[in-house]
Amino acid sequence: MAQVEYRQATRIYPGTSSPAVSSLDLEIQDGEFMVLVGPSGSGKSTALRMLAGLEAVDEGHIMIGDRDVTDVQPKDRDIAMVFQNYALYPHMTVAENIGFHLKIKKRPKAEIKQRVLEAAKLLDLEPYLDRKPARLSGGQRQRVAMGRAIVRQPQVFLMDEPLSNLDAKLRVATRTQIASLQRRLGVTTVYVTHDQVEAMTMGDRVAVLKDGLLQQCDTPRMLFERPVNVFVAGFMGSPAMNLIDLPVAENGLTLSHTVIPLSPAQRAALTGSVVTIGVRPEGWDVVSPADGLQATVEVVEELGSDSYSYVTPALEDGKIIVVRAADAVSVPTKGDVIGLRPKTSTLHLFDTASGLRLPD
Repeated sequence: MAQVEYRQATRIYPGTSSPAVSSLDLEIQDGEFMVLVGPSGSGKSTALRMLAGLEAVDEGHIMIGDRDVTDVQPKDRDIAMVFQNYALYPHMTVAENIGFHLKIKKRPKAEIKQRVLEAAKLLDLEPYLDRKPARLSGGQRQRVAMGRAIVRQPQVFLMDEPLSNLDAKLRVATRTQIASLQRRLGVTTVYVTHDQVEAMTMGDRVAVLKDGLLQQCDTPRMLFERPVNVFVAGFMGSPAMNLIDLPVAENGLTLSHTVIPLSPAQRAALTGSVVTIGVRPEGWDVVSPADGLQATVEVVEELGSDSYSYVTPALEDGKIIVVRAADAVSVPTKGDVIGLRPKTSTLHLFDTASGLRLPD
């Protein structure tokens, strides 16, 4: 186990003008489960591959423990990587796949057998050790790939979207298994995903990237409650936060019947004359159309314990707002006209010009 650190790490692909990863500063503690998340093209997989040694570091350094591994060959970095496509040998059994690295290293047969059995027990793969990958389900194949990484006993696990090939139900079950397994092993883990729900449920901390730049790195709870900018606010959380631009007036911001005051510190932090307010779906009170922002219900998603209404407000063309009903009795139906009033205590305020969060 070891601490991992990116120090101003930059990767610029030949023929491109902007870096895929730009001046990344990120410290990952020993034994921590760190998730890198962001949309397609954000640089998350490139950052992982830089740590693995599969991509060059054009500027800056990468540390594993006390060792600078910036120019060290991948095989000498003491890392194990789990890929999206499993990368199993089809002609080998599960046991042979899991123990392949140890065989290459010419470890004694008794040691290989013992370590393979230990990994199989951890992953509930004991009944399948004599099977070949073609006779396994997607979830079982992914666990075999995990087992192959575990037996190596590396300092760092690297996982590149390992669940993206699984169906939705299996993905939920497997992410729980991976998070639980990491806690038991205590190995420093860097996990890449585009799924922010996966990131929020698995990581000790989550690093959000966009266009190669680190936007925010914090616990899932803090990312949800105190996003540092509009991008993080809109990206983290499902359904996404509603973002509405409002002009600044003398008394603050006005949204239909609701006045949102701005403190002197917030006014001082503004770089323009427009503020973006963020309201989570549960941050709305549903009232009569005469008492709030008038909106027409377009779609209602019934999820059992929760119900989400997608509405078009009388605010701007094409705008969609997501509302979570407070209880089953008050769930609106398609075509209803309702009133919306934001709960001011739950609002997030951002400077529209810079995108940065205003002081609370």
